[in-house]
Amino acid sequence: MRLYSDLAWLWPVLSPPEDYAEEVEQAVRLIEAHMQIPVHTLLDLGCGGGHNDRWLKQHFRVTGVDLSPAMLDLARQLNPDCTYHAGDMRSVRLDETFDAVFIADSIDYMLSDTDLLQAFTTAYTHLNPGGIFFTYAEEYRERFVQNATTSDTNARGDLEVTLIDNTYDPDGQDTTYEYTLIYLIRSAGKLQVELDHHILGLFSLATWEALLQQAGFKILQQQTGDQGIIHFICLKPSQAN
Repeated sequence: MRLYSDLAWLWPVLSPPEDYAEEVEQAVRLIEAHMQIPVHTLLDLGCGGGHNDRWLKQHFRVTGVDLSPAMLDLARQLNPDCTYHAGDMRSVRLDETFDAVFIADSIDYMLSDTDLLQAFTTAYTHLNPGGIFFTYAEEYRERFVQNATTSDTNARGDLEVTLIDNTYDPDGQDTTYEYTLIYLIRSAGKLQVELDHHILGLFSLATWEALLQQAGFKILQQQTGDQGIIHFICLKPSQAN
């Protein structure tokens, strides 16, 4: 989930860094179980506010890329020991390669087959031969629930935020769906209501697999995680192959 820039300051309240520890440790275990070369460096594409990096950096030397200046500011504050760059995961090209590439839920913002392939190609391009790529499909066509609605409340100090989110697909024939969020922000007894609307990508698992392979990856494992999320652990073949 992303916030529009005026609400980026809410990110540490809505999604505190400690909530990411278990998810990142699971990803690290999968990376270490399947790596073909030692993994010392990792590129986090679509790093957002750096909450995953808070835990990834305990295992790897982390470089992050994100489009949002506001999110990058948060990431730099949280992780001054990581390196961050502004860029689009579809097109960014850094003058270096890494042992691993990681893309979390920011992949949801790829809206077409072309977008998704470009993101996978960026990951492939930035990997050393034998390097490993980890990403996941949080929503995909086979598990999408029309009009699903959830809510959650988080607080910090005198600030309390209730988030209500809804998923809706107005056209089941295309590759996008609507993700709408309502924020009930209460501070010092005053209520502020904000609406945030996103268009996210929705693809079949067969499309994910085909585009990963088209980008050049060998899919080492496709594993079902919590709440049906599909993890993809992929290898960039070594030059010898």
